[in-house]
Amino acid sequence: MNRGVRLKKTSKKLYPLQKFLNPTKIYIPLIAHKSENLTVLVKKDDSVIEGEMVAKSKGDFRIPLHTSISGKVLDFTEKYYLNNQKVRCVVVENENVDKLGEEEYKLNDYTREQVINKLKENGIVGLSGTGFPAYVKFDNDLKTLIVNAVESDPDTMADAALLNEKCEEILEVSDALVEIFGMNEGLIAVKKNDWADKKVINNYIGTYVKLKLVEVPDYYTAGWERELVRRVKHINYKNYPTEKGVIVCNVATIYAIYETLKYNQPLIERIVTFNGDKLKNHANVLVKIGTPVRDVIEFLGGTLPGEKMLIANGPLMGASIASDDLVISSDLTCVSVISTQEENIESVCIRCGECVLVCPAKLSPVLIKEATETAAQFRPHKCVSCGLCSYICPARIDLRTKVEKAKEDKA
Repeated sequence: MNRGVRLKKTSKKLYPLQKFLNPTKIYIPLIAHKSENLTVLVKKDDSVIEGEMVAKSKGDFRIPLHTSISGKVLDFTEKYYLNNQKVRCVVVENENVDKLGEEEYKLNDYTREQVINKLKENGIVGLSGTGFPAYVKFDNDLKTLIVNAVESDPDTMADAALLNEKCEEILEVSDALVEIFGMNEGLIAVKKNDWADKKVINNYIGTYVKLKLVEVPDYYTAGWERELVRRVKHINYKNYPTEKGVIVCNVATIYAIYETLKYNQPLIERIVTFNGDKLKNHANVLVKIGTPVRDVIEFLGGTLPGEKMLIANGPLMGASIASDDLVISSDLTCVSVISTQEENIESVCIRCGECVLVCPAKLSPVLIKEATETAAQFRPHKCVSCGLCSYICPARIDLRTKVEKAKEDKA
């Protein structure tokens, strides 16, 4: 039995790719891998150059943050982050000077150690929403690279747009990583019914003998890392796939690695899907990290009349945002502008067990919800925040939030 749900996309047509790369100001969120424990390296009135480091995390993983434009540090302020919480940001005013250079480097000239150091220096993290540092994942004995081209939330098309635009580059760097790290194979995983993705990959993959296109069934959570590894490699692992010599990177992360190895570019931009019934024009937009979301919405033509709300990272995995004062971060994949719905009124759990049946991590969300001090025995730390339990619940109980709360309490 597939633990997942077959969900329809809001549109089968790939949104056009547009570029919004010249914001008036940016607000760089001072958060890295969910931690706000950072050392800030700039102060008010400093001049910064695009790609310059402005902060670095202090925790177990030293992740640097870089300015995505050149200009003057105006101040520090708070803006909304994708979890609906405000975070401190560095405000930089764009002066349109001193762009990054265009010097090119040969991918296959790197050694294993040089790749790991480059990923670390340039702050390359997972762009699927996790923010996990890439250098940590690559610093292992690896045998298989899996490029995850299976979008997470059904409304997100950012990876598909990137794959359609930069497929040759994505395959080139994937092949180089397999060679540099002495891996046996590179697998490009797509959903069985994603004909467009398969077509564009097949146009180029024939020249890369160690890369292979693999298909997974078309259901939600098929792109979950643990499920993906089980599907394509038929193996299970305890904590991380690297324990079994497998590394999984989504399309956006792989392309960020290409940019940093080919052009020495730190993580300063990404593609974000903009959609929703209250947005005049839907698009996948290449944006600078730190760009205000409201500026991108205005660039796309604005919104339709009526009450509306923002959802960051899709309706299933994301969170509703209290304001449009949201900024682009490296882990923001999708912004949906939708009609304000009538408030869902929770009723009493009817013990139907639907949440248990759909949970890809084989948890019992209802039992975690009802437990308080004893919730840890039901393994809330295994939750992958897919949102299926809330989606399926006939009593309209926000199970995902309650499970995540138990997960945080255990941590």
